[in-house]
Amino acid sequence: MATTEQREREEVAERLLAASARHSFDPDTELDWDAPLVPGLWFMPAHLVSLYDTPLWRRMTEEQRIELSRHETASVAAAGIWFEIILMQLLARHIRGQDPRTGHVRYAFTEVADECRHSMMFARLITTLGTPWYGPGRTTRRLGALMAATAPTPAAFLGTLLAEEILDRNQRATMADETVQPLVRGVTRIHVVEEARHVRYAREELRRQMTTAPAWERAYARLSSGESALVVSRTLVHPRVYASVGLDPDEAQRQARASEHRRETLRWSAERLTSFLDEIGVLRGRTVLAQWRRSGLL
Repeated sequence: MATTEQREREEVAERLLAASARHSFDPDTELDWDAPLVPGLWFMPAHLVSLYDTPLWRRMTEEQRIELSRHETASVAAAGIWFEIILMQLLARHIRGQDPRTGHVRYAFTEVADECRHSMMFARLITTLGTPWYGPGRTTRRLGALMAATAPTPAAFLGTLLAEEILDRNQRATMADETVQPLVRGVTRIHVVEEARHVRYAREELRRQMTTAPAWERAYARLSSGESALVVSRTLVHPRVYASVGLDPDEAQRQARASEHRRETLRWSAERLTSFLDEIGVLRGRTVLAQWRRSGLL
């Protein structure tokens, strides 16, 4: 006989499967990839660009600012692909050995299919933007590979939420902003709609895991969360984007990290997530909180 936990997990999965059947998209046919980019429009809202309201920003022309938004959008898309590859590995590890007839596993398969489409969509967006490939550096890639191969279930779902919820908050602002390129708004709209289901799935599972998982797995999730937060926050904007628009990368990074507006933007992007993590007991302990503050997300 199914336990209460199993019944609740199945109820959530069946609702998410029904929502997926109603609202899933094929980016190749849903979006007009052949339409030219609109001169003078941004590639993300101006206030989300990392250098917004810094001394460097005030010296840049409007054309340079828009060009920086183009490269930062490509950098975020590249980070998104990397995050989603890790997520797919974590989901595969999570359901390995579980009964594939259950709604919980069937939804995991559905999410993997969604993430494959999202990664192809982001790659096509980068191609259309005509920028370099801003993938993460070697050390960051190795940390991601280690997490994908070894993280116990609570840490895996926590890492998933870190990437998904921060991107989601920024993309919700982007898709509603008419100063942004129509193609970028279309990409973010598809991602937001489908990612909302992924967030629900991960939140529900992480809430259960932080109650039922072995104590060492819950402790691991707490201790690793701050380091994961730092990796996510530092991966979104690759230093090479600054060089691509004629800025000194070291100085640009220094000003972005010193910017109170940027720090507020990072905290805003993570505030719904950090509120949830505090509620379920993740944000506990001096070391954990110090790591989160270092990431700029708390």
